Amino acid sequence: MKRLAPMTLHAGRFVCSRIVLTGAFFLLLCMSGCERKGASGRADEIVHNQRLRSQVQTLDPGNIGDTASSAVGEEFFECLYGYHYLKRPQQIIPELAAQMPQISDDGLVYRIQIRQNVHFHDDPCFPQGKGRMLKAADFIYAWKRIADVKNRSKNWWIFNGRIVGLDEFREYSKTCKKGEVDYSRPVEGLQAEDDFTLVVKLTDPWPQFIFWLAHVPTAPMACEAVDYYGQDIVRHPVGTGAFMLKAWYRGVYLEAVRNPNYHHLRYPTEGMPEDVEAGLLEDAGKELPFIDRVIWRVINEDQPRWLLLMRGDIDLITIPKDNFGQAISLNMDLRPEMAERQMVLELFDEPGTFWLAFNMEDPLLKNNKPLRYAMSYAINRAKYIDLILSSRGRPSYGYTPPAMGDYDPTVTEWSPAVYDLAKAKAAMKEAIKVNGGPIGKLRLASRTGTEPRQSALFLKRALGEIGLEIELEFFDWPTFLERMKNAQHQMHFSGWLADYPDVENFMQVFYSPNAPWPNSTNYASDEFDAIYEKASLMADSPERRELYKKAQQIVLEDMPCVFTYHRVAYIIRHDWLGNLKPDPYKPDTAGGGHIKYYKIDMGKRDQYRENFK
Repeated sequence: MKRLAPMTLHAGRFVCSRIVLTGAFFLLLCMSGCERKGASGRADEIVHNQRLRSQVQTLDPGNIGDTASSAVGEEFFECLYGYHYLKRPQQIIPELAAQMPQISDDGLVYRIQIRQNVHFHDDPCFPQGKGRMLKAADFIYAWKRIADVKNRSKNWWIFNGRIVGLDEFREYSKTCKKGEVDYSRPVEGLQAEDDFTLVVKLTDPWPQFIFWLAHVPTAPMACEAVDYYGQDIVRHPVGTGAFMLKAWYRGVYLEAVRNPNYHHLRYPTEGMPEDVEAGLLEDAGKELPFIDRVIWRVINEDQPRWLLLMRGDIDLITIPKDNFGQAISLNMDLRPEMAERQMVLELFDEPGTFWLAFNMEDPLLKNNKPLRYAMSYAINRAKYIDLILSSRGRPSYGYTPPAMGDYDPTVTEWSPAVYDLAKAKAAMKEAIKVNGGPIGKLRLASRTGTEPRQSALFLKRALGEIGLEIELEFFDWPTFLERMKNAQHQMHFSGWLADYPDVENFMQVFYSPNAPWPNSTNYASDEFDAIYEKASLMADSPERRELYKKAQQIVLEDMPCVFTYHRVAYIIRHDWLGNLKPDPYKPDTAGGGHIKYYKIDMGKRDQYRENFK
């Protein structure tokens, strides 16, 4: 799962503002002049310029849980399975696995063959610095690291209660001092039959298991790297991916270079009918990657990001709020100025939901349901979408996004997550009675940045209309996430992007054993938990869809958060960036394992910079 940064994407008009060139931003502006002097030393080196809207927290896959870390980390690490780059809807395909898994008739045993031509990145942690061959045991080691309590992995919830013997290994780790956990200790449900055969035994059938085998926290880890780097493993991603980390200056930029020993994956030879016309199959069958070097600039504010795009120093971005009107005309086409610059527009519905979350461990919020309802009724979602998103979103009536197959369209008819100021004021009167007096000041946390601040101010004004005093707290993204993980926010504004195409992924965010992560509202409902535990063992069926609907009804009735909107992504890119096909499940576009498919026409980029100095 990926925690979405509490930000928006779009706006209606262009606002001209001054840009203060700090030392870090000055460095970013100067970097384009050094592109051709990269790691390979070749004059024709192909460089992809990316941007990150928030800092990367960690490049240890066992602890990755946010969009920025995932987007970058997936360029260095691979999983047993992945998704076909071109086919829609998304189709699971082997990545580090040699083939799809052999699954027992009862759905409990997965036998997975590992590719025999894969090596870890060359790195000083290995003898002579040469990456060794990937083995089945590397997956077992990686998953035991997540289970090890001493590693404090935020991803244990993925495996909790799922694999035979892994919970017992976790309990054993509690009895050890840090660094003394014996990873050779057997776990019945994780076996390497030989170097290239992994056998996993589940406690119960788990249809979604295949999706998790395509998610970066389950990527293999080399024990040599963990032993060599220790706590600093968060900065040293030793994986099997198409790129290797060269440099990381926290808060400024990351740089990656091509993995010279990549295991010869090739560009897809099949896709959708429209992919031929779009030129997305011109490189069919060619070895990957096409790019030599990747640079991710960390740019929190919108205007510097837009300036770098206009200069040709970034290849693509989601259109910033205050530049939307500059880029897009009233009929939703690119403006002539953008067309003159040979820009390309990509748009799609994201399978994500944003909400104002309540900490259900906070006594005031937990014990005052009318207060939670009052806040939900007080927020004008249509106005928010119009002002903050420039109408590029959809109101949210629950946690399931319309982009997902199991979306219930009838939710608009019965959901209490609607704007109704009269009901809000009536609920406030009841809330004051329940509280035994006036409601005190409430604290709302969000991340720093132009758009998150505007969103927080909108919410503050909306709640102020029903007599609530809101104190805003702003944190950088890593701090915001850490406080969320430790249940330190009273209220916070964030969201969730589906990791895979199943509503069950959203149910995990409200499952009580997953508190406080990823259940950052700390919501608890025995009835909801029972439905989740039943539905999570079921394959797709009408019965499961009815359970999904019932589960959402329970959450909406309890209102642990104010469901606000679903985003429509608007991405603008330079035409020199080829082979880009947006993936709704990776809307940040900062990587996510896709950069190996991209190609860059460096001549076009040079010409653009000459024309638009």
